[in-house]
Amino acid sequence: MRKKLVFLILIIGLVLPIGLKAQKKSTKELPEKYKKWIEEEVVYIITPREKEVFLQLETDRERDLLIDAFWKQRDPTPEIPKNEFKEEHYRRINYANHWFGRSSTIPGWKTDRGKIYIILGKPISTESYGTTGQVVPTEVWFYQGDPRYGLPASFYIVFFQEEGIGDYILYSPVRHGPRKLLEGYFGNPKNAYYILRKIDRELAKISYSLIPGETIEINPRPSIISETLLFKIEASPQKRIKDQYAEKLLKYREFVEVDHSVNYIDNDSIVKIIADKTGLFSVHYAIEPARLSIYSYKDKYSINLEVYGKISDLRGKTIYQFQKNVPLEFTQIQLPELKRKRFSFQDVFPLIPGNYRFDLLIKNTVSKEFTSIEKDIIIPQSTASLQMSSLILSHKVRKDLSEKYTNRAFKFGNLQIYPPAQKNFAAKDTLFVYFQIYGLTEELKENGIIEFSIIKFNEDEKVQTITKKVKEYEDKTDFLQKFSLDNYQPREYTIEVSLLDENMSKILVEREDFLISPVVFIPRAWNLSEVFPPSDDPIYSYILGNQFLNKGETEKAKIFLEKAYRKKPESLKFALGLSKVSFILKEYQKVKEILLPFSAEAEKEPAIYFSLGKSCQMLSQYEEAILYYKEYLSHFGTHLEILNSIGECYYQMGNNKEALLAWEKSLEINAKQEEIKKIVDSLKKETKQRG
Repeated sequence: MRKKLVFLILIIGLVLPIGLKAQKKSTKELPEKYKKWIEEEVVYIITPREKEVFLQLETDRERDLLIDAFWKQRDPTPEIPKNEFKEEHYRRINYANHWFGRSSTIPGWKTDRGKIYIILGKPISTESYGTTGQVVPTEVWFYQGDPRYGLPASFYIVFFQEEGIGDYILYSPVRHGPRKLLEGYFGNPKNAYYILRKIDRELAKISYSLIPGETIEINPRPSIISETLLFKIEASPQKRIKDQYAEKLLKYREFVEVDHSVNYIDNDSIVKIIADKTGLFSVHYAIEPARLSIYSYKDKYSINLEVYGKISDLRGKTIYQFQKNVPLEFTQIQLPELKRKRFSFQDVFPLIPGNYRFDLLIKNTVSKEFTSIEKDIIIPQSTASLQMSSLILSHKVRKDLSEKYTNRAFKFGNLQIYPPAQKNFAAKDTLFVYFQIYGLTEELKENGIIEFSIIKFNEDEKVQTITKKVKEYEDKTDFLQKFSLDNYQPREYTIEVSLLDENMSKILVEREDFLISPVVFIPRAWNLSEVFPPSDDPIYSYILGNQFLNKGETEKAKIFLEKAYRKKPESLKFALGLSKVSFILKEYQKVKEILLPFSAEAEKEPAIYFSLGKSCQMLSQYEEAILYYKEYLSHFGTHLEILNSIGECYYQMGNNKEALLAWEKSLEINAKQEEIKKIVDSLKKETKQRG
């Protein structure tokens, strides 16, 4: 497979929404067409989650996006323009309004018959009763059900006119009973069944049970199952879809284009925190979309992924963000294999200690699909204290000494782990369990015990337990244990790993669930994982330094950014990073020393002129500052802050005329700068008085 990867480690301007909950509106506050949509057109098929999201949307554009996505999620053939579900739904509404609202005081869609017809569609057969005068007007609709949505294989729905007048209402064997179907009957409710049976045996059976074949002849009682059926019918439209797409649309509505927003793809994912030998913690993640559409043109097949990641603290402040573009091309020979397997995008990045929210968004630009991860993560303060990482389960581990000095997702030392995001294994697989233990004392290294227990999921029954001494492992930080699954029955299990002291007391425990599938062979995902430099590369110090800077820990930021700069002083990126933190620390002369060697590159990088000008201004080197500011304007165009800074420099030099020119130009761009207005008016007044 030919792969092309282009990535950008840090994007300054990227904004990935953190999904703060919007203010929920009432339906009365909605514009009329949206109020009608949610209260009338889709009232019986919209899920509570979809409705809640819809009421949080702020604009008509957002509401239109969700409506498009709503129908898209229910489209049985999304590959063609026609949406059969939507067309059938509105046909049912029109039918209900036409036929069931004729003799009613309410619209047909609001009637009980209209509601059932809209939810279930046309019945297979209908039967009418009540022409003899012994039975109130009654209709019996027969349906075939779908067990996938909690419905029986077949069932009846009954409607009747109470006391022979008014709208047809939905009949319940428990709440109404057969006496309600008898014309003018006021006798013993228990005898009503036998009276109805003499009139029509089949209707009598249905009056006690809506489920064909359910036994009711001996000591007949209304069927509780039938009552449950009526609730299941109302809930059945909500079970037909996965409605989490609505929350994703709400979360990313400012970031996902219109044509992407209706195509949320579910996924399986893994996010793990692991330290390297230097004690640097990194976030390793893998995401496997449920499907991945491939664009074809002639004999070429391609995918183009845009990957956006964001780390924010508990207050919502952005600590780190990144963007990657991942174009992939395939041949026709590779296509069958790609369709048979899932795709796994894997990545890794370093992160400073703290509690964070990890948001990841992946867009497939050729198919207009998107998927996402939202995960709370904790990065430990250090590896000095005794602690255990979470467990990583894998079906395959490869040792590769040739790549010992490179980094990639789920590669630890010379071990490359291949964790399936679904955590599923075949009986013929080997289960590998990888984890780390930090801060082991010499006593625990010598006498500590690691216990592995495989337990039936949600049960206390242990299927297998093995123990090994810590000293049996060559590496006292990275631990790897394998299990044969040959004798395990297909089901869900939990693997529990415990660190015990010499008295067999548990000190640390970690658990992970997994599934053993009944299938003999599981097609494994094809992985895309980029190779990164070793951990001592200055890029990691640069990333960590910027993370500390964004977190507000300036002194720590300086340590890492200085380290990156010292290792590679010819790097403009590292120079700009250090100059930024130096400026914050008011080390203005240092900013000049760092950036002056890059003056030749300033025509391509606006931050050089900007930072040099600001530093000179803070050092009261006004003439030099003005030179840098004017160079900026000549190369990159008008900039409000720079115009104001030029005015300030001239003012400090006593050149009020040039200061006025700069500030007046600034006010032409933005007239709402009240402080600048006051200064300009004061200078003009002063000049006029002197004149």
